[in-house]
Amino acid sequence: QAREPVDVVLTGTQSEFRRLLVALADQPFGLAPLADELAETLDVTHPAVAADRPGTTGSADGDYPWTDGTAVMGVLNVTPDSFHDGGRYDDLEDAVDRAEAMVAAGADIVDVGGESTRPGADPVPVEAETERVVPVVEALADLDCLVSVDTRKADVARTALSAGADVLNDVSGLEDPEMRLVAADHDVPVVVMHSIETPVDPDVEVDYDDIVADTLAALTERVLLAEKAGLDRSQIVVDPGLGFGKTAPESFELLGRLGEFRALGCPVLVGHSRKSMFDLVGRDDSGDRLPPPPPPCGRSRPPTNRRRSTARPAGSERRPHTSSRTRPRQSVAVSAPPRASERSARP
Repeated sequence: QAREPVDVVLTGTQSEFRRLLVALADQPFGLAPLADELAETLDVTHPAVAADRPGTTGSADGDYPWTDGTAVMGVLNVTPDSFHDGGRYDDLEDAVDRAEAMVAAGADIVDVGGESTRPGADPVPVEAETERVVPVVEALADLDCLVSVDTRKADVARTALSAGADVLNDVSGLEDPEMRLVAADHDVPVVVMHSIETPVDPDVEVDYDDIVADTLAALTERVLLAEKAGLDRSQIVVDPGLGFGKTAPESFELLGRLGEFRALGCPVLVGHSRKSMFDLVGRDDSGDRLPPPPPPCGRSRPPTNRRRSTARPAGSERRPHTSSRTRPRQSVAVSAPPRASERSARP
């Protein structure tokens, strides 16, 4: 018996419609063409097309290195003025050699940056930053890792993605309103860092009521904006921004309460590498080094050259600057998002 067609109203976010397009693509009864019509109507790229497009990682269901555990992001600065390695990798061959060394040491992601964000750094024009970053991204195309681009500018991000980059790393927290749209259009993950201003002005003091609650509130707003643009939360990586507008005690409190960021339902990145906050460990308020505590009663002091380990939650990403046998030291860490059962109370 023939049935009269009926009108159907579909409501949802762009990320929900993207998942619907994936589900419809292999369905019978004329539903596959419906997916194409929906993609055209919504003006979004069909996930099946995005997965095959050069310079993208695929869909929100992509197999990212942080999905099931801790991933390491090695830092490659192609800048003349970065605080640690400025000017070391201006030559393309040197930059590629450095990236290969980090991957050999265990890096899952290589983060290429063309603008320094150290305190007091001068801004870099789009053209100059693009000229620094894009040749390196192209040269790393065959490397066995994801390539991330550290930029605050949507124009640089767009060109870098077309050149083969897989991830965007925005230390300004989507200050450029086009950045989230560029990430959504290319269907790639984006790192959203919390920062009051970038580069940091060392003369500006920020008064937080609660460093963790305030950082979470600001990141929640950024996550919702990225989600509204069409990104899934598994693609939105949040970074609490250690040292960016935060004192050493505030940064350590963020580290100590890192588990609270899992409420966002997003992967978490920790950029701890080369942070001055760690220079203050074991020192008093005047900067003098404190004497070591006495050993417990009845025990001898352990050897001073014993390597100390730092425990991290399973499923996190580190971002080191240099490489060693213990995986890159010049790195950042990205953690997996919480399981579905943990997301019920997320913002």
